[in-house]
Amino acid sequence: MADFGGADLDAFRAEAREWLEANFPRALARKNGEAAGWVEEPTGDLNAWKRSMGEKGWGVPTWPKAYGGGGLEPGQARILHEEMRDIGASNPIGGLGVMMFGPTLLEYGSEAQKQRHIPPIARGELAWCQGFSEPGAGSDLASLQTKCEDRGDHWLVNGSKVWTSGANHADWCFCLVRTDTTKKHEGISFLLIDMRTPGVEARPIKLIAGVSAFCETFFTDVKVPKDNLVGPLNGGWNIAKRLLQHERSSISGGGGGGMFSVGESVASVAKTYVGVDAQGRIVDADLRSRIAALDMERRAFQLTGQRALSESRSNQGPSAATSIMKNASSRIGQDQKELTLEIMGSHGLGWEGDDFTADELAAVRAWLHGKATTIAGGSFEIQNNIISKRILGLPDSKARGAG
Repeated sequence: MADFGGADLDAFRAEAREWLEANFPRALARKNGEAAGWVEEPTGDLNAWKRSMGEKGWGVPTWPKAYGGGGLEPGQARILHEEMRDIGASNPIGGLGVMMFGPTLLEYGSEAQKQRHIPPIARGELAWCQGFSEPGAGSDLASLQTKCEDRGDHWLVNGSKVWTSGANHADWCFCLVRTDTTKKHEGISFLLIDMRTPGVEARPIKLIAGVSAFCETFFTDVKVPKDNLVGPLNGGWNIAKRLLQHERSSISGGGGGGMFSVGESVASVAKTYVGVDAQGRIVDADLRSRIAALDMERRAFQLTGQRALSESRSNQGPSAATSIMKNASSRIGQDQKELTLEIMGSHGLGWEGDDFTADELAAVRAWLHGKATTIAGGSFEIQNNIISKRILGLPDSKARGAG
């Protein structure tokens, strides 16, 4: 089906609307645009909604039906998103399996690997974590040292990872390991590790925002089946680069996510804490201008993201332009959170206690958590290097220094 308007898309809109009316529990409708948070084991209405979306394949609407996806064209997926937004429905199926690993495995995995791993992701049955960064390999990821030895009938993995999101709750890990110590980029392989395997240990790291979203992950004599290798031996670096493009696309909002707060708007916060004049406007004219400028940047970003997403689909996946979108998203998101706390004044200084509302405490934690957005998925500086070399075509710093 073509990705443009017409009777076919009108018919799909009616179909989507009818299905959502029959299957979406209205008790889950978002209020003020706020989506329900992800939980380990959904119950009640949320569990029913997740099951319905998984069975329909609409949690991953454009993935192939053969692997449990919706098999929708981009235009149909856009309509589904619009209809869900209009009734306050959010997608209950997500996580790193949807954001990064699934799209990558669809491109690089064997048929057996896709048949085994993609359907559970599409149904939201399994959680995945990402074993990339190490204590000595962050921005220079290719320096990783987690060792993977060929022991004939299995791989033997020893080493550690850090900043492993959700490792303490994950069922599986997609992991970069070193299979050749004589080469750097060409000595890395892409391996799938069952987190229940003996020798795997995840230790949560408590962050400044008061949560433990990240972990240290240790592998001690971990035996991994030979068929868990994705792609060719020592060919993991190219797969990793592709996966990181998917990650940055999702972080920036190209995959439907993004770093922006989905709660109450900054303007609404200002009207509550600063007040309005006789015309119903925020009383502070300078603050009105700053909020308007932020809203224009957000809207421009959203429109650019929609265009980039359409282009990525026509060009067979995300490009280096995701680095631009990732940096723009993290900057705008941080600006929004900073301005929100500024507007709240002393009410934006709370950490705990009855003197602050739940929303005020949540805003402080969101502000602190937002500091990580210029690091997660590749730091702001690394993205600038990618933009410089791969988009602008500028020589790298080593080449300039050599001149």
